[in-house]
Amino acid sequence: MSGPVLAIETLSAALAQGARTALLHDVSLSVAAGEVHGLVGMSGAGKSMIGRAVLGILPPSVRITGGSIRVAGQEVTRLGERAHRAALRALALIPQDPLSALNPSRRIGAQITDVMRLRLRTSHGAAEARARALLDEVRIREPERVLRAYPHELSGGMRQRVLIAAAFAAEPKLIVADEPTTALDVTVQKQILRLLRDLQRLHGTAILFVTHDLGVVAKICNQVSVLRDGRIVEQAPVADIFAHPRDAYTRALVAAMPRYDRPDAVALPPELAGSGA
Repeated sequence: MSGPVLAIETLSAALAQGARTALLHDVSLSVAAGEVHGLVGMSGAGKSMIGRAVLGILPPSVRITGGSIRVAGQEVTRLGERAHRAALRALALIPQDPLSALNPSRRIGAQITDVMRLRLRTSHGAAEARARALLDEVRIREPERVLRAYPHELSGGMRQRVLIAAAFAAEPKLIVADEPTTALDVTVQKQILRLLRDLQRLHGTAILFVTHDLGVVAKICNQVSVLRDGRIVEQAPVADIFAHPRDAYTRALVAAMPRYDRPDAVALPPELAGSGA
C-alpha cells in the first residue's frame, strides 16, 4: 500500500444538540506505516475525540461537520454502515481502562479468539493457538492458565497486556492507543510501553498514541501533534518538540515536565538527549 495508513484532512466535529458547539477544528495529520504518532495535550483538548472519529465510535451527540478520514487509502467518513465496518477492520483499539474494556463474564481466551474469528475468519483451533502465541509475545507467564482466567483474576498490568494481545490479534494496519498506561503504576507503565514498542516494531503496525504525558511521548513516539482546544497547534518529529518547541503552549507543556535533578529546568528526556530520533 502506498501513502499513509491514516490521513486526516481538515477534520471538524461538533455537538449536534441545539446550537452546535465545535469540538474539533480543521484537524489534519497523517500516520505512515510503522510510525507511532503521538496526540498530546491537556484533558479536554480533543485527543480522544480524534481517536474515536478514526474508529467510527463517536458518541451519538457528536457529528463530523467537515473534512475527511482515510484509512489505508479508503475514505471512511461517508461510507454506509456495512462498508464502514468492513473498512474499520484495518483498525484496532487499546483502551484506557483494561478492567472495563474486558467482559467480566467471559474467559480471556474467548475474548482474544473472538477477534480473530470475526475479523480474520480463523478456525477455532488456529485462533486458540494464535492466542497462546500472542500471550507469549506480550510476555505473560503461564499463558494456558491466563487463557482460562476471567478478567478479575488478573492484575491491571496483565489485563493491559491481554488488551494489547487482542489488538494485535486482528493484524491491523493501525492501532489507536487511547492513554493505555494511565491506570498503571510507573513501573508497570514502563514495562507496557517497552512491550508495545517492541510489538509495533515486530509487526510493523502504525500506532496513533493518545496521551497527556510528554514523558510517554518521548519513550514511544516518532512524530507528535500537539492539541489545544480541538486544534493542532504544532506538529513535528518528537526530538524537535522537546529540543525546539515553537508554539507557546508546547513550550509550556515541555516546561511542566518534572526534572528531578534540576526542578527549575526544562526537561529533555534522556531518550532524546544527543539523538536525532
